[in-house]
Amino acid sequence: MAGVVEAHVVVSGRVQGVWFRGNTRRVASSAAVHGWVRNLPDRRVEAVLQGERTAVESVIDFMRTGPPGAAVIDCIVSWRPAAERFHGFEIRY
Repeated sequence: MAGVVEAHVVVSGRVQGVWFRGNTRRVASSAAVHGWVRNLPDRRVEAVLQGERTAVESVIDFMRTGPPGAAVIDCIVSWRPAAERFHGFEIRY
């Protein structure tokens, strides 16, 4: 997994009900970033992103703003070693 980084991202604000997960999956897939995204019960969105650092950073840049209709208040990013290898990018429920 050389060259692969992993970021855990938690986004708060108006981020549910605005196609945040679907757009995150689209942006991540276009950037060849693997992992997942899901809604949390407290109305935040959580994601794990894996890939080349510049690609992962481009998805995080998108998540800091989100799609039209979103109002991101905070975007917390934690970098960590990639343990599990993901294939593709999925929306988790």
